[in-house]
Amino acid sequence: MPPPTPKSLDVKNSPAPRRENIQFYRPHYAPDQRLDILALKAARGWSLAQAAKIFLVDANTLATWFKRLGESGPDALVKMPVPVNRFPNFVRHVVQRLRAVCPALGKVKLAQTLARAGLHLAASTVGRLLKEKPDSNKPGDTNAASATPCKSDRVVRADYPNHVWHVDLTTVPIGGFWTPWLPFALPQCFPFCWWVAAIIDHFSRKVMGIAVFRKQPNCRQIRDFLAKAIRKAKALPRYIICDKGGQFWCMPFKRWCRRRKIRPRFGAVHKHGSIAVIERFILTMKNECFRRSIVPLWRKEFIRQAENYIDWHNRFRPHTTLHGRTPQERYLRIPAACRRPRFEPRPCWPVDSACASPQAKIRGQPGVVLGLSVAWHHGCRNLPVVSLNRVA
Repeated sequence: MPPPTPKSLDVKNSPAPRRENIQFYRPHYAPDQRLDILALKAARGWSLAQAAKIFLVDANTLATWFKRLGESGPDALVKMPVPVNRFPNFVRHVVQRLRAVCPALGKVKLAQTLARAGLHLAASTVGRLLKEKPDSNKPGDTNAASATPCKSDRVVRADYPNHVWHVDLTTVPIGGFWTPWLPFALPQCFPFCWWVAAIIDHFSRKVMGIAVFRKQPNCRQIRDFLAKAIRKAKALPRYIICDKGGQFWCMPFKRWCRRRKIRPRFGAVHKHGSIAVIERFILTMKNECFRRSIVPLWRKEFIRQAENYIDWHNRFRPHTTLHGRTPQERYLRIPAACRRPRFEPRPCWPVDSACASPQAKIRGQPGVVLGLSVAWHHGCRNLPVVSLNRVA
């Protein structure tokens, strides 16, 4: 009778070996390592058999890797360790820091501001970076709703500076008007509000002049304001676009225009968008200037605050209609800052590849590290002047 077999040697009754106890000697290469192997094979001129022998894989496996070169996705056999078009983390920090410093700027305005400083990013890229968390690299999505442009059958066209001017009036409340009905409503005059008149050049969107009044100005005050702007610009507009307010829809104003060979054009009554250019500037001025600071009671201080904003608007604020150029650059026909040679923070980005609009050449070598620098125009915290500097 044969001796009993030990339980440890009983193959029939012994449990199946665990997977972690089995050692596999076949090397496993990550997708980025596979791409490096193929690049080394091409550089050395090895055949499939030679490369397979060196890296301890089968020749058919290398042939399979070649077939997967053009595939994308997380399951691809061959891929780059980092996507070529991915921006470094400091770019996200620059965008989020600039948004924190200037919360009034949208993603389009942030992209145009950074392009003027030398960093070209698409508006969708800026929106994605703003949605990302500071410690996360996962791309997000922006939910910003795009405003529907106002369509009109008649389009205003300007072919050169001082061809078409827009003029309009608005009120800037000092403490608010409260309610629009009596007896709680406040009169629209000083000390409850300031009356502001503005002139915009349609070709360049440059602010040609601004005037401040204690109460609603009459036709003579508007004519003096326009004459002063004409002398300052040393140019005479061919057309003036305004609404049908009492200061403009009157015979003295029409005779004043006729003597100077200016053709007035009037917007439709109670129709939104008839004088859209000047109305949009007034809204922007109120949001970026007067609603972000205390409106002064002193007239000189109010004029100084308004002139500081006008100077910043003309020189440093990129305009969407002008494709990122400033009104001063468009008016004087000087090269736009957003078209100068740009910085490229992505180290593997090809030099001759396209970038976010507008197209510009690379300044220096790709892979530069940048730092954000924000100055304040005339010390006003709502008027930023953005620049980018190289960081060692």
